[in-house]
Amino acid sequence: MHVNKRLVIWPTVTLAGLVAATQGYAQETNAAEPPAGRANADQTMVVTASRTSATKEESPQTVRIISEAEINQQRQLTSDSSQILSNLLPSYSPSRQKMSGSGETLRGRTPLILIDGIPQSNPLRPTGREAHAIDFSMVEQIEVIQGANATNGVGAAGGVINLITKRPEPGSFNQYVETQITTPTRELDGDTLSYKTSYGLSGNSGDVDYLFSASYEDQGLFLDGNGDAVGVDNTQGDLMDARSFDILGKLAYWVDDNQRLQLTLNHYNIEGHNDYVSVTGDRANGVVTTSERGTPEGDAPYNRVWTTGLSYDHYDLAGMHLSAQAFYQDYEALFGATNSATFQDPAIAPVGTFYDQTMAATSKFGTKVSLTKDDLWDERLKLTLGFDTLFDETEQYLYTSDRTYVPPTEYTDLSPFLQVDLRPVDSLLLSAGARYEYAKLDIDNYQTVAANNGVAVEGGDPSFNETLYNVGAVWKPVDHWSLFANYAEGFSIPDVGRALRGISTPGQSVGSIDNLSPIVTDNIETGVRFENGRLAAELSYYESSSDFGSRLTEVDDVFYMQRQETEIKGFEASVDYQFTDQHQGRLAYSRMEGRYDSNEDGSLDAKLSGLDVSPDRLTASWAANWTDDLSTFVQANYAFDKSFDEANREFDGYLLMDAAVGYQLPVGQVNVGVANLLDEQYVTYYSQSALVNDERYFAGRGRTLTLGYRVDF
Repeated sequence: MHVNKRLVIWPTVTLAGLVAATQGYAQETNAAEPPAGRANADQTMVVTASRTSATKEESPQTVRIISEAEINQQRQLTSDSSQILSNLLPSYSPSRQKMSGSGETLRGRTPLILIDGIPQSNPLRPTGREAHAIDFSMVEQIEVIQGANATNGVGAAGGVINLITKRPEPGSFNQYVETQITTPTRELDGDTLSYKTSYGLSGNSGDVDYLFSASYEDQGLFLDGNGDAVGVDNTQGDLMDARSFDILGKLAYWVDDNQRLQLTLNHYNIEGHNDYVSVTGDRANGVVTTSERGTPEGDAPYNRVWTTGLSYDHYDLAGMHLSAQAFYQDYEALFGATNSATFQDPAIAPVGTFYDQTMAATSKFGTKVSLTKDDLWDERLKLTLGFDTLFDETEQYLYTSDRTYVPPTEYTDLSPFLQVDLRPVDSLLLSAGARYEYAKLDIDNYQTVAANNGVAVEGGDPSFNETLYNVGAVWKPVDHWSLFANYAEGFSIPDVGRALRGISTPGQSVGSIDNLSPIVTDNIETGVRFENGRLAAELSYYESSSDFGSRLTEVDDVFYMQRQETEIKGFEASVDYQFTDQHQGRLAYSRMEGRYDSNEDGSLDAKLSGLDVSPDRLTASWAANWTDDLSTFVQANYAFDKSFDEANREFDGYLLMDAAVGYQLPVGQVNVGVANLLDEQYVTYYSQSALVNDERYFAGRGRTLTLGYRVDF
């Protein structure tokens, strides 16, 4: 029995209970952070992912809080969660526009994606689909802590992206229905149309709060700027020619004014229709991969995620704030069929003729507990003490032939931590902390596939431990200005699956594989902020380095993991300006360079490719409310040319512009959005600079029109 054969009866029963409960009960306050008791819900906005209730203004790192209004602006243009993050974060890689986001990074390293603090990233066998675990119609706010840190445990080499799900207004009962239809502007027919609908209700009654939301989307064929069908990725999975749905339920109970218990359940599913096959392009001659009608080999790729969370907050436990969370997640990712060389076995079929596909399955359980005391030494000292656990079981097997590809692997992580914030004078805030990570792998004996010589590998239970430190400061010498500096260490586990499945030499044992050693990333950052009400500006410089880092190299369409010293340097700048009460704009820029030690001589002699670092990017947006009924939004996203050591990975940059109009009707609101307004014909950043491959030489989407309608009642 494989890991994926799990019962989902108890989550289903839980969901049924949530739906039934919505007949007369309701949910939480709409404050951005957990309120300091029910009676004091309106608090200063804090970054919940910081684990210490720090505000953005007092964070020694670059923090971006993306509002619901900004998310909704992007949802008028696209439902691709990676595209939304990329549009809003210039240091986030341009979206691949596929089901797999492998190679999409934040500040050149993989971010840890959370939903309400629950990790979605899978440390043992990253599938690159972590950004596709929830529909963004369910998301109210996004917290982004940029740069490596260990605040939320394993995986935050590039930072933390915490997706906070919707919360209703207290003392009310609300419902909404939202529908969208999307089409390329070059062609309108049944093959290219996409449809989406969402429904939600929320409210509260007495001591009980509730929320329930559901969404369904069916996406058609995408067209590029030339009007040709975008190439479908039959193996990694695609967003086009696919259907998805999401169900979110939340039920909370106030024990008293200072104690709150909440149950959350989210189920997300995306699966291809398998109606198209790719037509291989010619990269050398600039011919992009396209699609044509046909039935691919095997079953359609899909992503299925069940996430259940139980949280408890006590806002006045002897003058302290206790926050506790337990979570459980089932995750399955099926990849499409291919006759890859790694799947061949002469005992099954002649070499080169056998098609197989892989299934990655993960179940993980974890807890996160923190206790904060913030009124020590005349309220100048705040202490946070916490303890996190993670128990992860992962495997990847060949779906058609039922062969082991990555053996079942158990991972245990135990992490106590301490954080101290000290304000010696009103203008200076100092912070420091330490987190101890104990990690253990448990792997039984296994045999690699025939393509890797079918060698027997001795199992084992290697363990690792690291103490990770952070220290930072925020100084406000004069009104409106603040300077910040920070040093933080991040802790990651390398792609254990790639390390284990790639063994081809007899006599190996799990305990002797250096590639299983953890990755510690050092992040140094300094910057300046200015804020005076209408104008908010920030400039930061960072360096991110790892003495024993991890990067992927591609040989004949197969990726191999290399453990080498890596370093990324970059700077970011942003300006937000409120021109009037009705008009506001944002300008942001990101630049980064990455290098690695290619021959282990201590010199960073080679450039990291597009699999790691993003191109330099400039984004600009302008939102306007012309009247109480009419609003507009315009944005531009320019990715600059970028060169790499390999001439065939040169990146030819491009400009994408988008626009949207919203109008309030007597009943409901209608929205019209146009993505890629100029109908730019371009090849995606990943296809140009990360992968040298004719089959995946994909163009991006051309001009696309989305018509939406929403009614609240």
